[in-house]
Amino acid sequence: MGVRFIEVTAEDAGQRIDNFLMRHYRNVPKTLIYRIIRKGEVRVNKGRVKQNTRLNEGDTVRVPPIRVPEKAEVVVPTNQMQRIEDSILYEDKDLLVINKPSGIAVHGGSGIQWGLIEIVRALRPLAKRLELVHRIDRDTSGCILLAKKASVLKALHEQIRENKMTKEYLALVAHHWPKGLEKIDLPLLKNTLKSGERVVKVSDEGKPSVSYFRVVECYQDSDLVTVRLKTGRTHQIRVHALSQGCPLVGDDRYGEKETNKLFRAKGMKRLALHAQYLGFEHPVTKEWLKIEAPLHDDFKQTIANLKREKNE
Repeated sequence: MGVRFIEVTAEDAGQRIDNFLMRHYRNVPKTLIYRIIRKGEVRVNKGRVKQNTRLNEGDTVRVPPIRVPEKAEVVVPTNQMQRIEDSILYEDKDLLVINKPSGIAVHGGSGIQWGLIEIVRALRPLAKRLELVHRIDRDTSGCILLAKKASVLKALHEQIRENKMTKEYLALVAHHWPKGLEKIDLPLLKNTLKSGERVVKVSDEGKPSVSYFRVVECYQDSDLVTVRLKTGRTHQIRVHALSQGCPLVGDDRYGEKETNKLFRAKGMKRLALHAQYLGFEHPVTKEWLKIEAPLHDDFKQTIANLKREKNE
């Protein structure tokens, strides 16, 4: 494919250049998209851009020649399609909210043939512009929001940028949370290893990151906490919890091996983090929606086991 010039329409105005290109070149690896932006091969109105540059209506985007691989047919197992269909918490003609199970990535790539977005597109083939509004880690369960129209996606992204969308998580932390500590305000720096694995640490060189923790219930050597996010950095909750000596139960990257082994016997065999509530203004009806994602059975059973141990 030769050099291509794409004019930005009103529907795409306000979108980041990286997301814009990923939508136009869905079969192209994300690493390639970021590489051509970084090398200055992507131009907007003849000027170089960064990956977070936002587009305006009427902008002309120059894209260098890209070899687009033939689209391999994505075959999603029928049982997974039914599982996600049963996990839909809210849906209308503009958007839908899903209670994502732990273990399902939000999109395919890096050896993963399919993810949540591929499953939902297979379930809703008539929704032409079905896109993820935000992301949560593969091992995290709970609320995730998808838009069915570009205009809805744009409006929801604006709410995120203006900190108008509320997100509240439920987490099980190892040990006991420091008494009276609620606000964690520590900058986070993301590093990508050669393997492609992302590792985040507290660093003065990182981006501002703020989380609010509140203890819901104390057990023998763990606490159940709610977490509200002011910012949405990669692995923010996991690293902020670790910074206080209370890594999340089941966290294979930042947690404690012995603790995780102990809790597997109690029923928690994965990351104990659940996106429980999502609040936002519906871009079309202007109604404020607060969606709750019920806990999955493994999380509920673990809490029940911890309560029983505490009372014995």
